[in-house]
Amino acid sequence: MVDNSEFDDIPGTTVFTAVRSHQGFHLNQFCMSLMKPENRERFKVDEGAYLDEWQLTAPQKKAVLERDYNAMIANGGNIYFLAKIFSSDGISFQTAAASMTDMSVEEYAQMMLHGGRSPEGQRSIKEGR
Repeated sequence: MVDNSEFDDIPGTTVFTAVRSHQGFHLNQFCMSLMKPENRERFKVDEGAYLDEWQLTAPQKKAVLERDYNAMIANGGNIYFLAKIFSSDGISFQTAAASMTDMSVEEYAQMMLHGGRSPEGQRSIKEGR
């Protein structure tokens, strides 16, 4: 079992630690493979078969197939690597980020234009903030 508990008390935040980097190594390598047009094409033709070529865990593979970016992050995915997936799908970073916050693209854009989410309620629980 992977221990990601060091920063798990920060509501709404998944910190990309060395542990998560190790956990997501193959997921992130798969993402990087999508930089090559021929790999993007192979992935689009048969996502499952292409993913079977990588040493992904079952939860990682499921998250990719369902385009559940939050689950990918929880399983070691780094957002900058995951960007290769939504770029391959033809969606913007903003659209993908909005989907991760359960906001519409317009709501997400307005939130970001107004300084992002409030830090209230988003700090370490154990530090009493």
